[in-house]
Amino acid sequence: MQYKFKISLFYKILISIFFVLSCNEIKKETIYKKGMVSSAHPIASKVGLDILKNGGNAFDAAIGVHFALSVVYPNAGNIGGGGFAVYRLNDGEVGSLDFREKAPLKSYRDMYISNSDDGLTVDDKKSKIGHLASGVPGSVDGMVKLYEKFGSLDWKLLLEPSIEMAKNGFSLTDKQSNSLNRVMILFDSINDSEVSFVKEIKWKENDVLVQKDLSKTLERIRDKKRDGFYSGLTADYIVNEMKKGDGIISYEDLNNYSSIWRKPIIGKYKNHKIISMAPPSSGGIALLQLLHGAEKLNVGNYEHNSLEYINTIAEIESRVYADRSTYLGDSDFYNVPIDDLIDNKYLDNRFSSIDPSTKTPSNQIKEGNIQFNESEETTHFSIVDEYGNAVSLTTTINGAYGSKVVVENAGFILNNEMDDFSVKPGYPNMFGLIGGEANSIEPNKRMLSSMTPTIIEKNDNLYMVLGTPGGSTIITSVFQTILNVIDFNMGMQEAVDAKKFHHQWLPDFLVVEKNTLNTNLNENLKKMGHKINERSSLGRMDCILIENGILEGGADKRGDNTALGY
Repeated sequence: MQYKFKISLFYKILISIFFVLSCNEIKKETIYKKGMVSSAHPIASKVGLDILKNGGNAFDAAIGVHFALSVVYPNAGNIGGGGFAVYRLNDGEVGSLDFREKAPLKSYRDMYISNSDDGLTVDDKKSKIGHLASGVPGSVDGMVKLYEKFGSLDWKLLLEPSIEMAKNGFSLTDKQSNSLNRVMILFDSINDSEVSFVKEIKWKENDVLVQKDLSKTLERIRDKKRDGFYSGLTADYIVNEMKKGDGIISYEDLNNYSSIWRKPIIGKYKNHKIISMAPPSSGGIALLQLLHGAEKLNVGNYEHNSLEYINTIAEIESRVYADRSTYLGDSDFYNVPIDDLIDNKYLDNRFSSIDPSTKTPSNQIKEGNIQFNESEETTHFSIVDEYGNAVSLTTTINGAYGSKVVVENAGFILNNEMDDFSVKPGYPNMFGLIGGEANSIEPNKRMLSSMTPTIIEKNDNLYMVLGTPGGSTIITSVFQTILNVIDFNMGMQEAVDAKKFHHQWLPDFLVVEKNTLNTNLNENLKKMGHKINERSSLGRMDCILIENGILEGGADKRGDNTALGY
């Protein structure tokens, strides 16, 4: 099992300082032979690429990219959130790490429900914005766990680029400047102290964002690893911030947090092995259910994005999301019927009523009969190293810029992941997803997620590494990208670029990307009973395809996403 390597003598020289360069100066290609990083930001991809070129493995690069995104992609990259990693070693060993946030010890089932004249009402603003919206962060513990098991280069060197970027600044892209301008007023209203994301005049492209407090926090993590975040000065800052804003994360919460190595969800689609994330992510189970439906109904025989194809996929998706609503949650707290949900007989029956020419109203779709014995602003990156190791990692603070709370003196944004719990059974979260008892709030419990980091093998060889942000649309975006490659013979970038659509059972809308439907197709879907909800984009895929020794990257062109390799 070759995943550890000696530190290159050349790596003793600090990784090249590139953060002052305009992002436009980083060359974007998609075809390489040795290693590749595909992430949401060109600078983060460059950090990972430099690590790979200097002898690091995919895990070293993942750690470097993760911390880089916490600096250069603050709307989703983070040290104040959590996520999941799926990996495959070059000898075929697979596994996954769950560093999802947890509910604080003082949390309780009805913490966002209050009495009113109309009875019990949900105060969902508290689960979305402000201090009470935050779960206990898992990202730093997750990166340390990943390093302790697989890291090969010096830990401090992996963090150095991020520290330098936070300290001295980096150039904003046009998309980032516009994004910050949209939330400046909210940042200013929620935080009492000065925040690096707020300025008197509007941000513009190539402005330099400096985050001094964040650089000092990263330095503490560099010097003390886990203790640099979950105890000492950073822990003091977090707890003081909680007290200031009536939050509930405590020293005990921080001290007790631990990420978990979990067995991944494994299944097949045609002659491909699918390796994805287990609960508390719903992604792996839902993805296998979707792929089973696609294979059973032979969706690859339809014309891509035709009337029959779109309706059939939407019918499969609506049934899968009904199951998600009822049966999925943190398996440490709830007996998730994993084997039953991905059982072939169960799924054959589940999809047997689908007619490609007919839409089933959502009020006629219920969860399947299981007998118990049970961000939008997220960010994903995919990495393959020259030794054949692969990492698929999705991380999030939930909504764009999380809870909008920036920890005073520490410089990082806290998540608003508590909204991913079922704050009240049957009540939708910010992505419209309905939850049930399986995902109710309990202390130390991890909230259900749609994150779907995935690795695919073909003929026992590494074939695809993929994932995406997108809240509830993550699962369906990954699903359709897989179909694009396997059933429609698309290359990786072509599969990422292809227009996608989404149905999540409730609300009963078919969500489609702009310019997906021509007039005739739009009218025929409406005649079937579909209510069309158009969006500018679904998912922001960052993927790698490996064929005949060639790595092809796929990075969503609508964002700053960039695939780099060598």
